[in-house]
Amino acid sequence: MAKGTDVTSLTDNLLLEQIGQGDVASFEALFHQHYDRVYGLLFRLLGNRDEAEDVTQEVFLKLHDHAFSRRFLQRNREHNIGAWLYRTATNMGYNAIRGRQRRWQRNTLLLPDPQGSPGAEKTVEQRELETAVRQTLTNLPERQTQLLLMRQIGFSYAECAEAIGVAPSSVGTLLARAAAAFK
Repeated sequence: MAKGTDVTSLTDNLLLEQIGQGDVASFEALFHQHYDRVYGLLFRLLGNRDEAEDVTQEVFLKLHDHAFSRRFLQRNREHNIGAWLYRTATNMGYNAIRGRQRRWQRNTLLLPDPQGSPGAEKTVEQRELETAVRQTLTNLPERQTQLLLMRQIGFSYAECAEAIGVAPSSVGTLLARAAAAFK
């Protein structure tokens, strides 16, 4: 095994090749291996369970479709499929946010009157805080947002480095810059 080669990457790439040959069990294995982290990343980015679940499924459908592409297989044969999934999930999450913002701009309806139910004020405040956090994340460069979210859900520096294509020794500095930009 070559220096720096990850067993998980080899397994993922083998599974991907088998998916390209029509092996359903390989797709299920790859799906179960990465689902929680892809979903976690999207849930933190989108803040909505149903939307995160939908986008997660779209990410895996995209992987499934790409598994049949000879060019995709050749390009990703020696790469980390997990990193591809996280990059794709982040990009698709941003697309979902932009779509949501466009829909919101078209709809001029406001939140219902918070005076109608007890505890509604706290709920509205919580929603406003969540919206502010998500808005701040969408205003950051995508790489900074991806790093902050990946670390928040427990990715290692090595996994973060692989996902964004930098040396693991750079992750700490990049995270510090991302945190400062977020604040």
